[in-house]
Amino acid sequence: MEEALDIKASIRGNKVFLQGSEKSVGKAEKLIQEFYSINSGGYTISPEDVKFALRAMQDTETEGDSVSSLKPASPSLKEFFQSNIPLSAKKKFIVPRSETQRQYIEAIKQYDMVIGIGPAGTGKTYLAMAMAINALLNKQVSRIILARPAVEAGEKLGFLPGDLYEKVNPYLRPLYDALFDMMEAEKAHGLIEKGIIEIAPLAFMRGRTLNDSFIILDEAQNTTSEQMKMYLTRLGFNSKTVITGDVTQIDLPPGRVSGLVETRKILKDIKGVRFVYFSEKDVVRHRLVQEIIKAYDKFEKSRSIKP
Repeated sequence: MEEALDIKASIRGNKVFLQGSEKSVGKAEKLIQEFYSINSGGYTISPEDVKFALRAMQDTETEGDSVSSLKPASPSLKEFFQSNIPLSAKKKFIVPRSETQRQYIEAIKQYDMVIGIGPAGTGKTYLAMAMAINALLNKQVSRIILARPAVEAGEKLGFLPGDLYEKVNPYLRPLYDALFDMMEAEKAHGLIEKGIIEIAPLAFMRGRTLNDSFIILDEAQNTTSEQMKMYLTRLGFNSKTVITGDVTQIDLPPGRVSGLVETRKILKDIKGVRFVYFSEKDVVRHRLVQEIIKAYDKFEKSRSIKP
């Protein structure tokens, strides 16, 4: 906070003393008060939360002509934390770390089909997984289905050892990782064994009608046009689906059209389908990931410019 706002801060007992310009001290004071209010509500503030708040404040100042009311972001931090996803597992609840993430959570609450598109590390799959677990715990759905296309990224499936399940299992590992991060492993394994949580390759969805389910399709940029149409028509009664993908990381063979890219054109005018677009500003991994994404974007743009 000192570095971002150009202030000096010190703690004596239970008091924080701030030194700096009136404007900067006012921002810091408002930020601390908001965090105190959020903490009093039962949420433990992490260093990442402070970094997010400061970044949101700076983004607001950049976009607007001025910040009147000394609010650290619009909407306020408290509104962000009110958009939390309650979990009765390892974490008390999960909160959005950017305005786009907040909009994404609200969209999943309101729409039966949400399509999140953006770079790696923006929380597309993680937040969708949290919403799915929350819906299951609140008995809004009776099962969770997590699907991924098993597309080869430089390595042929046929060369991998084991049967079909063992060949495709590595492609599903990121979904297991997100699940186990939010739920005790023993409980998660129990739900998987009972079929209440199903993690499977996209090909296993063919011919099914998925009622009373929360379905997540991850890495959707690697679906073909036919696969995407097949998946979209699986949705049954009292079901919700979230489709996530990064259109800059397509591993399909040359000449094949990404189902996710095509879907943006086909479904754009359908009411009840919500598209949410993420950018490098929404990356919640290591700060270097943001810089790497920016560097690749710059490189790709320069390569596409013809002399």
